[in-house]
Amino acid sequence: MKEIKAIIQPFMLHHVLGALREIEGLPAVTVSEVQGIDVERGVLDPVTKTKLEIMVSDELAGQVLTAIQTHAHTGKSGDGRIFVIPIEATVKIRTGQRSEGGL
Repeated sequence: MKEIKAIIQPFMLHHVLGALREIEGLPAVTVSEVQGIDVERGVLDPVTKTKLEIMVSDELAGQVLTAIQTHAHTGKSGDGRIFVIPIEATVKIRTGQRSEGGL
C-alpha cells in the first residue's frame, strides 16, 4: 500500500481529477488547499497550491503517479511535486479495525 501526495497548481485540479476518475479501483482522493513558501529562493510570500492525498494498492500506484504527472504538467515553474510513501498500517476510527500494510 502506498500514499501518494501531490502538490499541484490549483487550476490543474479538474484535469487531474478527470484522469484519476478513469482509474478503475481508485478508492478516494482527499483534496486540500495549502500554502507554499519558497524559502530556498528567499521569496517568503505564500503561494496557494492544491494538495492531493491518495491511498492506493501497490498495483495502482504507478497508474496514479503517471496520471497526476501527465495531467498536472504545464511545463512552467511551480507545476508541483509528487511524493510516494509506503504505508505501514491503517486504523479505521469508527471500528478500530487495524491492518498492516494498508487498507
